Amino acid sequence: MRFLYLLFVFLMFTSCKAQQGIVDVATPVMKKPIPVKQDSTPVVPYHQIPDYPTSYEPQNVAARMVDGLGYRYHWVTKDLRPVDLTYQPSESGKTVAETLEHMYGLSLVIKNGVFALPNIRPAESPEHTFEERRLATLQNLKEASIQLKAASPQDLENFKVIFQRGDKISEFPFWHLINGPIADAIYHCGQVVAFRRASGNPQQTGVNVFTGKTKE
Repeated sequence: MRFLYLLFVFLMFTSCKAQQGIVDVATPVMKKPIPVKQDSTPVVPYHQIPDYPTSYEPQNVAARMVDGLGYRYHWVTKDLRPVDLTYQPSESGKTVAETLEHMYGLSLVIKNGVFALPNIRPAESPEHTFEERRLATLQNLKEASIQLKAASPQDLENFKVIFQRGDKISEFPFWHLINGPIADAIYHCGQVVAFRRASGNPQQTGVNVFTGKTKE
């Protein structure tokens, strides 16, 4: 009798293991999720002006000026057509494309100024498409603004506008960055606004440089 009982327990145990094996085979193995490729399209900065800085310290005021420039540039260059880029107000004037190339150079001077990096002369202008140059210009301004906001008032004394031609180096204090390339680039934004209107493609309506926001 004891033998029969042990045999019965053995058969029940074997049956349970067999069933467990069937379940294990039928249950799908969970794999790691396949990585989904993220959209590599870069975000174009300054769709709107950033939030207010936390204080009116000088470095934040300077950053706000750069942000204002970035916002203007974003919208004045948005959706420019080939015919707009080749527009030339006069035989002696620059085309819109040449003006934007100059503004790219100004953005480099602004960025290099807050990182205390030299501007090598003669400058080499990289081969950019219009969209590449637009993005690079805005990224330069964004990086300059971030650097300024992370600085202290004392750091402004170390932010030099440096020009290097061969072995000759010229240095100028931060003041020149304000009345020089920042103001110059804002001036050229106004030019491009007028030029694109003359070529039949006015700037998008709803751009508000006072609030730094655009109604779309």
